[in-house]
Amino acid sequence: MRVIAKSRIRDFWEKHPDAKDALVDWYNLTIKANWESPHQVKDVYPSADHVGNNRTAFNICGNKYRLIVVFRYRIQMVFIRFVGTHTEYDKIKDIKNI
Repeated sequence: MRVIAKSRIRDFWEKHPDAKDALVDWYNLTIKANWESPHQVKDVYPSADHVGNNRTAFNICGNKYRLIVVFRYRIQMVFIRFVGTHTEYDKIKDIKNI
């Protein structure tokens, strides 16, 4: 899958260095994946939450941080919509449209 835009997660790990390894692992696994459904994502990331509107929330660093992406399975693209602390995530009012 093609990830748009890696710079968002890179900017985040520069501010939160403890997240770097987990985000790099997520990125490397995702670019090699050929997922066609949320179920295939869940097979690899059992703790991932499908929050609606093609959005999936991933736990990063034991749920200290959250990553929300939009999957477009047909065209094999992933769009990073949010990366932040769990506290910041909890403040999102409309996660289906972030």
